[in-house]
Order: sequence, then C-alpha cells, then structure tokens
Amino acid sequence: MLAIVKKALRITKDAFDDELMLLINDCIEEMTGLGVLVNFYGQNYIIDIDREYLATIYGQKIYVQDEDHPLPDGVEIPDSPQILTAIIAYCKWKFGDNENADRWENIYHEKLAQLKTMTGFTDWGGSNG
Repeated sequence: MLAIVKKALRITKDAFDDELMLLINDCIEEMTGLGVLVNFYGQNYIIDIDREYLATIYGQKIYVQDEDHPLPDGVEIPDSPQILTAIIAYCKWKFGDNENADRWENIYHEKLAQLKTMTGFTDWGGSNG
C-alpha cells in the first residue's frame, strides 16, 4: 500500500514513509469508523499462482496468497480500486504543502460519500432474513 501511495504522490525517497503510513492508517480508520468496509486481498482472491500476482496498479504487483505462497511482508492492497482511490486522495489532501489540497479533499469526500451508499462497501447492520 505504501509503495502505491508513494508513486501516486511522486515520492521516490523513504524519508516520509512513517508519515505516509500514518496517513494511510488514519484514512482507513476514518473510513471504517464511518461504516465503509475496507478489505484487503487475501487467500480468497487466488486467481493464478503461476503468475504470482493478480494485476498491476500504478506499477505495483498485487500478490496472491495461499499456504504455499504467502504475501510478502508489508504487502497490503485494498481489494477495490474505489477504496484505493479514496486512500490516495486522502494522502494527496493531507500530505505536505499541496496547492491542490482543497481539490483532493473534495475528491476524497465525494468518494467517501459514494462508498457509503454502494452495496458491498457498507455493513448495513441488518439481516436479510
């Protein structure tokens, strides 16, 4: 997740990794606190072990996982590009002195509002039975 956010922010150095991880985790906690389900790829998403990854987002491989092929340390990728977009927008809004911070704040809040109304991204707290 960190590698994807760093690419989106055009950061190549590791000097800001702690701050970026704080922002990523803050965003995830905010979204989950507001009722958005944030899930990550795991053993239920095995598609092709021979390829070793599901897809590429921003040049980062999304790895599969099973008993014989665990995820490499530190690899956590949201299972939805919608969630990933929200996290990137949040980080672009909050990180550094960004002249476009207002624009990224609006993008984040629009995405968050959208996620809160979409099936599969919220726990409605009721049962279907």
